[in-house]
Amino acid sequence: MRLGVLDVGSNTVHLLAVDAHRGARPLPAHSHKAELRLAELLDEDGAIGPDGVDRLVSTIADALQAAEDKGCEDVLPFATSAVREASNADQVLGRVKSETGIDLEVLTGEEEARLTFLAARRWFGWSAGKLLVLDIGGGSLEIAYGIDEEPDAAVSLPLGAGRLTAGWLPGDPPDPIDVKALRRHVRARIARTVGVFSRFGSPDHVVATSKTFRQLARIAGAARSAEGLYVQRELSRTSLEEWVPKLSTMSALQRAALPGVSDGRSSQLLAGALVAEAAMDLFGAESVEICPWALREGIILRRLDQLPTT
Repeated sequence: MRLGVLDVGSNTVHLLAVDAHRGARPLPAHSHKAELRLAELLDEDGAIGPDGVDRLVSTIADALQAAEDKGCEDVLPFATSAVREASNADQVLGRVKSETGIDLEVLTGEEEARLTFLAARRWFGWSAGKLLVLDIGGGSLEIAYGIDEEPDAAVSLPLGAGRLTAGWLPGDPPDPIDVKALRRHVRARIARTVGVFSRFGSPDHVVATSKTFRQLARIAGAARSAEGLYVQRELSRTSLEEWVPKLSTMSALQRAALPGVSDGRSSQLLAGALVAEAAMDLFGAESVEICPWALREGIILRRLDQLPTT
C-alpha cells in the first residue's frame, strides 16, 4: 500500500509518500515539502499569527493534493513543537480541520522521542545494542535511550535550532556575547537530563537524526546524500568542536555556501551545532552515526505495526 505521512514541523511541512506493508521496509516514493518556519512565526503571546495560519492551511492543502496525485491510500498527519506550544493551538487545529478535513495529531515531545527511537532501532537492528538517539528539530531536542524498541528513557527539551536562533542569536553574524550566552544556556539545560539516562549505563551505539546533524556531518566531510542511504555517515566530536568557532563568525550567506547546507537552514546551523556539541560532550559521545530514518519513518512503522497480519 502507498501511505503518506504529513509532518507539520517547526521548520517545514513535509509530505513523504512511501510504498509499504507490514514486515517490509518503507520505500520512499515521493517527497513534497515547503518551508514555513512556524517556530519563528510566533508572536509575543506565543500564538501563530493570522498570516502564519493562512500559510499553514494553504500548505497543508497543497500537500494533501500531492498525496492524492501520488495515489496515497491513507495520510498520517501529525504536528510537533511549533503547533504543540502555540498559545492558539486549538484555533489553529480547528481551522486546519474545517478547511482541509485533516485532524492533525499533535505529538508530545516524549512521543516524538519514542517514535524517532523506534525508527533508529529498526534501521540499525538488534545488533546495535543499547542505543542513545539524539534528534535536533526546529523547535526541540529529543533524546532517547534503550535496548528494546521502546526506549527506557525519552525526553524532549526546548532546544530546537530555529527556536534558539530566533530567541538568542539576532545578529548576522551573531554577537560573540550572544553565542557564549546561548552555549551556557544549552549546556545547563542538557546537563539537567544527563542523570535520567546515566543510570542505565553507557550506550553501545550513539545515533543522530535530523537535517541539522546531517548538515553538520556533511560539512565535516561525510558523504553527500546523492551517494545513497546506505553509505555510513558519522560526525566526530573533534570535528564538531573545530567547526563551531568557524560557524560562529560566518554570516548565514557564508554558511549556505558550505557543502550540504541549504539556504533555508543556514541561519539555524550555528545554534544546531551548539546543541549537537553540548549533547555529545555531556553524554560522552566521541562520535555519532547519522541515521537516515527519523520521526516520519517512526510514524509509518507504528502504523504498519497496527495492520492486521492477514
